[in-house]
Amino acid sequence: MPISLPVTAALPPQILDWFATRDWSVRRHQAEMLAAARAGDHALLVAPTGAGKTLAGFLPSLAELIENPIDGLHTLYVSPLKALAVDVQRNLLNPINEMGLDIRVETRTGDTPSDRKVRQRERPPQMLLTTPESLSLLVSYPDAARMLGSLRTIIVDEVHAFATSKRGDLLNLAMARCQMLAPGLRRVGLSATIADPEAYQGWLAPDADAGSVRLVVGDPGAEPHVHILVPDDRIPWAGHNGRYAAAEVIKLIANHKLTIVFVNTRAVAELIFRDLWAENVDSLPIGIHHGSLSPEARRKVEAAMSSGRLRAIVATASLDLGIDWGDVDLVVQMGAPKGSSRLLQRIGRANHRMDEASEAVVVPGNRFEYLESLAARDAVEQGELDHDIFRPGGLDVLAQHIMACGSAAPFTADALFGEIRSSAPYAGLPRAEFDRTLGFVESGGYSLRAYDRYKRLTLGVDGLYRVTHPRMAVQHRLNAGTIVEAAALNVKLGRRGRSFGKVEEWFASQLRLGDSFMFAGQVLEVTGFDGPDMFVKLSRGDPRVPTYVGGRMPLSTNLATRVRGLFNTPERWSEMPPDVHEWLSYQQLRSKLPGLDDLLVETFEREGKHFMVAYGFEGRNAHQTLGMLMTQRMEAAGLQPLGFVGSDYILATWSLKPVLDPKPLFSPDIFEEELSEWIAATPFLRRAFREVAVIGGLIDRQHPGQHKTGKQVTFSSDLIYDVLRRHEPDHLLLTAAWSDARSKLTDIDRLGALLERAQTSMVHMKLARVSPLAVPVLLEAGRERVFGGADEALLIEADALAAEAMRLD
Repeated sequence: MPISLPVTAALPPQILDWFATRDWSVRRHQAEMLAAARAGDHALLVAPTGAGKTLAGFLPSLAELIENPIDGLHTLYVSPLKALAVDVQRNLLNPINEMGLDIRVETRTGDTPSDRKVRQRERPPQMLLTTPESLSLLVSYPDAARMLGSLRTIIVDEVHAFATSKRGDLLNLAMARCQMLAPGLRRVGLSATIADPEAYQGWLAPDADAGSVRLVVGDPGAEPHVHILVPDDRIPWAGHNGRYAAAEVIKLIANHKLTIVFVNTRAVAELIFRDLWAENVDSLPIGIHHGSLSPEARRKVEAAMSSGRLRAIVATASLDLGIDWGDVDLVVQMGAPKGSSRLLQRIGRANHRMDEASEAVVVPGNRFEYLESLAARDAVEQGELDHDIFRPGGLDVLAQHIMACGSAAPFTADALFGEIRSSAPYAGLPRAEFDRTLGFVESGGYSLRAYDRYKRLTLGVDGLYRVTHPRMAVQHRLNAGTIVEAAALNVKLGRRGRSFGKVEEWFASQLRLGDSFMFAGQVLEVTGFDGPDMFVKLSRGDPRVPTYVGGRMPLSTNLATRVRGLFNTPERWSEMPPDVHEWLSYQQLRSKLPGLDDLLVETFEREGKHFMVAYGFEGRNAHQTLGMLMTQRMEAAGLQPLGFVGSDYILATWSLKPVLDPKPLFSPDIFEEELSEWIAATPFLRRAFREVAVIGGLIDRQHPGQHKTGKQVTFSSDLIYDVLRRHEPDHLLLTAAWSDARSKLTDIDRLGALLERAQTSMVHMKLARVSPLAVPVLLEAGRERVFGGADEALLIEADALAAEAMRLD
């Protein structure tokens, strides 16, 4: 609705004067957010980075607290990152102090001291900045009704970052509880990168009523400038992280005030940091920031950034969101971004001002990634973002929330069911599923009901469910949350020195005394182990680099479609580097290029092995899963498969006998049965069960004064898993684990679409030798062995393979 001047004029004089002293005016979208608040409407603001979204979210709360001061909690701000909550507190306190307002603003995260948390519950500030996990814990206390009953507004920042995840489920359930405690509560969502606002309006709204959430769209900001870096006009055949361009990136850093160098995984962050220092002849101050570093190390780097003491920082998604890092004037993305929304989010860290163009450089890792980078740049320029996929809320998260509610106060099943159905991810939850979940929290399920430790709730004769014993509530609060990280060891400098952060337990188990590894940007040598700690000293040499479970991000469907479009737009090839242009042209001459909606499959023989290469463009997860299924089918057909490798774009298999007709191998028939058998036979299901068992409260990671090791958690999980598979295969958590394994681990929807496409639009090219387009996937590292009798490594020298592929005879 249009905003008239009286809405802005209705702002208290303290706020108007503050704007005037800065020669600022209230932007249109900020005025619209104020109007929504005056009308009591929920609101979703979609506005570009630097447009003042955070101020737009808080402006109505500041006005209300000036006009009608209260001593209790008025506004909750929920952030996906602890660091973002701290940053917003700093940026919010400045105007509050400058306006001379008596408004207390505090943060509450996992890093907040326990005495402050207790005080916050007894005398809460007017504004509390927190995370989904900390909010879920707040609603679990008996005094939650007193603390949250005065709540007027909840602001969800960077809503796109967790709305479709289990963290989003947990947050939405907590919002439903807050709404019940404070019926007049108004919900506000903020984001810069939403492709489908209506879906997010539905997620934000009570009862999933999208129409009850007013959509406010900010004016577009300055168009970002995105460049693709191609040193010496050449792109490597293979690789994923752009390390070959380190010398060029250092030149970019030297020519800018402050640069963020984004990478896609923590392991790559360590490698890129080391590569940049090797080229850093001028000793420019460069830092590193990722989620496995200690909070102290991260805060130290953040402070150095904010104060201008760094020229560059190598970072993962830990710096993706919202934080205003001041003088950042360049963003470098090492490797393809995998999605246009992700690229736009990262670009927004540069300048962080709406009216100034952000500067970004993308460094593709290989030739396919060059096409992906070009596709991402096109999408950003055209304002096309990736669509997010919403799914029903997780039953394991529901179980955790039920326990939180029981820890706060007795409840009836009917009342809690109604409250949970008002949460958007659970709006379609059948009563039978709710009762099943409640029964699990009450007794652990049929197979476990004999054990007192799983009887967390008790139904009284008055029809109320209560926590069976107070220690159950304590255990819940120690173990709540949906982020189940792999078991890790603390990395400490000697026995009394500082902590560098954590490395995953499985990686640490491969290290021996005297081994060295790269971490926190330094070479460290192992000197000892003691329980959860690994002791190190500074060292030199050629170290190993820690890798982490679940590191790589999949290619978005949007970018996959755009890359296909580039194959089929030869008039654009001239704007590409000469070697990429030549690569595509030779592929067209020697084979075919993937069409807009087909499945190109090439078969050829090389060095006694028969290769099949399928250009699916459905992402690494789908192709890896297809590789496992494909080799099973090839084995059953007597083709004697040796191995496979999957990238975001391609699946390649090799066997001792040729694939004469690939179509039957891609049949969707009995796909579901084969997939289920495969998942059950792999560690995927056990791993997924371990996660849902921790989230659902079946397995505790922590007890008062002690912490379970990863091996202990795994041992407990595996024991229960085996019992349930034998005696209660339809147990709630097994159902949840199957759902997670199928969707998260295998990307089943994209895989199914690929198999369906194969039946109607497969193009099979029988070639005399490897094609140009197949070279990158055959050079992929980390090839999978599939059968014990086939342990030959496929070692192909890149130049020789490329020369063979590019011959025209």
